[in-house]
Amino acid sequence: MAMAVEGGGTLSEIYQTAKKLLLRARDGVERLERLESSTSSGGLDSPELSFTVKKDISQIQSLCAEMDRLWRLIAGKPQRDLWKRKVEQVAEEAESLKQSLDRYFSRNQRRMREAQERAELLGRANGESSHVLRIFDEEAQAMQSVQNSKRMLQESLSTGAAILSKYSEQRERLKNAQRKALDVLNTVGLSNSVLRLIERRNRVDRWIKYVGMLITLAILYFLVSWNR
Repeated sequence: MAMAVEGGGTLSEIYQTAKKLLLRARDGVERLERLESSTSSGGLDSPELSFTVKKDISQIQSLCAEMDRLWRLIAGKPQRDLWKRKVEQVAEEAESLKQSLDRYFSRNQRRMREAQERAELLGRANGESSHVLRIFDEEAQAMQSVQNSKRMLQESLSTGAAILSKYSEQRERLKNAQRKALDVLNTVGLSNSVLRLIERRNRVDRWIKYVGMLITLAILYFLVSWNR
């Protein structure tokens, strides 16, 4: 017995329409899953196909609700039980496809979220790398500045040592000259007053020497303090 449907069509016709939609929806889900697992496509989404599949499943569920109403109107129990099993089978398959589609949507959303997180991590990594490189560059500049200061200090110390060495040589020469002069004076028999004059001159020369050494040490201290 075929029950009429409002707006045209019988229970059998609605059932055939639902079966066709079921086949198309199943094929669409399989295509989405193949596309997802395809290496060449990289698991890309197909919005148009997924929207069509979702629309077909919704239409099948609507048809199942209408068929569920119609088979209850069949008078004969055997026919009613038969249509009940058919409608329930279509409804179960539609629900199974809906769950598969929902899982596909869930996986696709997870992939998009993971891709976004990777992009954010990559962006942060690039930013941190730039920061680290900048720190290394600043450290290298600081080390170069320290090396330059160290070299200048060593040059200053070498110059000071050379100056002190010159003063020492001059002191020895003065001592030798003084000894020779004293020998000469003693030889010619100069008076004690002349000898005292010479001694005073020696003391003055020593003071000049000490002052020169102090000035040299002050210059070295200034150079060391300036390089720090």
